[in-house]
Amino acid sequence: MKRILVILVMLVAVSVNAQWVQVISPGVYTMSLASSGGNLIAGTYNYPSGTLAFSPNNGTNWYTSLNNKTGYSLLVSGTNIFAGVEGGVYLSTNNGTSWTSVSNGFAGETVGSLAISGINIFAGTRDYPYGGIYLSTNNGNNWNQVNNGIPIYSIKALATIGNNIFGSTSYSGVILSTNNGTNWNFVNNGLPTGSVVRSFAVLGTKIYACSFDISTGLGYGVFLSTNNGGNWSAVNNGFFSLKVNSVSTSGTNLLAASDSGVFLSTNYGASWTGINQGFSINTSSSLTFSTNTYSFATTSTTLNSNLWRRPLSEILKVQNTNTETPSAYSLSQNYPNPFNPTTNIKFSIVKTGQAKLIVYDVQGREVQTLVNERLQPGTYEAAFDGSALNTGIYFYKLITGTFSETKKMLLIK
Repeated sequence: MKRILVILVMLVAVSVNAQWVQVISPGVYTMSLASSGGNLIAGTYNYPSGTLAFSPNNGTNWYTSLNNKTGYSLLVSGTNIFAGVEGGVYLSTNNGTSWTSVSNGFAGETVGSLAISGINIFAGTRDYPYGGIYLSTNNGNNWNQVNNGIPIYSIKALATIGNNIFGSTSYSGVILSTNNGTNWNFVNNGLPTGSVVRSFAVLGTKIYACSFDISTGLGYGVFLSTNNGGNWSAVNNGFFSLKVNSVSTSGTNLLAASDSGVFLSTNYGASWTGINQGFSINTSSSLTFSTNTYSFATTSTTLNSNLWRRPLSEILKVQNTNTETPSAYSLSQNYPNPFNPTTNIKFSIVKTGQAKLIVYDVQGREVQTLVNERLQPGTYEAAFDGSALNTGIYFYKLITGTFSETKKMLLIK
């Protein structure tokens, strides 16, 4: 297969610690991102059509793998990657380096969303009033419509929690099927009337939806349901703008792309913090996605969109690694130790409350506050980057309402 090299050189940028850094975009508009086998995969739109592209080095270089197809959605299932495009679905079994059409059953519709539950793959089409939701039970070889109970067939987003399949339709909010699409019912209690959900994210049994008014463009922010859509409640504390364009996950954390940039929640949506260092003020972001090492975001102008990346170790200073309540407070020895330049610190919280994790030098001066927030019971891990520090001994201290402990670590450069 002949591959077309899109870009060989990373965009020149001034490297500044703890901020987003722009990389070359794979196309004019980046519509979707996924990760498989060490490759970052992107679906793009470049008028009048688009491309599917892959990067073996986290967005530094991009290679086109399918021309003349806009990649509106991507779904990774084991070694299979499905791409929703104009006319149906394409499949890659080699980490996005080549693609084969698996569109038998579609009538030329554009697939804008994909989701999977067991062996059942669902595809939502954007073509009002035709199409709707399609189901494949044989890895995309055949597709059949499953629209019973859906009055408007333009599907904006799909997500699954076990056997529960969620979708969103134009003007009609959220729909739910508990029988693999045989029937669909509305589950909109708590959502603004007439709102449209453009993106879902799932954390365990929690499902998040970002909602807006399709007629006015007014944003309603992010909503959470903990009972499979039976009820929804707004979780918008900290947003500068309620025009949230997409929501995604990184471990147990949430990232949201909004008209005022990218926001992070480390407490299941209870509060949000802007993480927009490196962007212009109030930069609009339309998409977020995270791999094991980087978080990616797109920012938009009237002419195109730009792609940015940032190490997760910068963004997720603390990650919840286990939500089970521990038997006692604890602060573990950092690992690795000695370290250069990064290390991880694990600790356990027994009761909900304010927790601080602070790094000091040998003079007792505060070097960096890694954690200063209200945490739920569980086990956490914080990353510390000593790139800007000299070789030497440092101390880190965990402080809660009833517990305090200090440990020593060694930075060697």
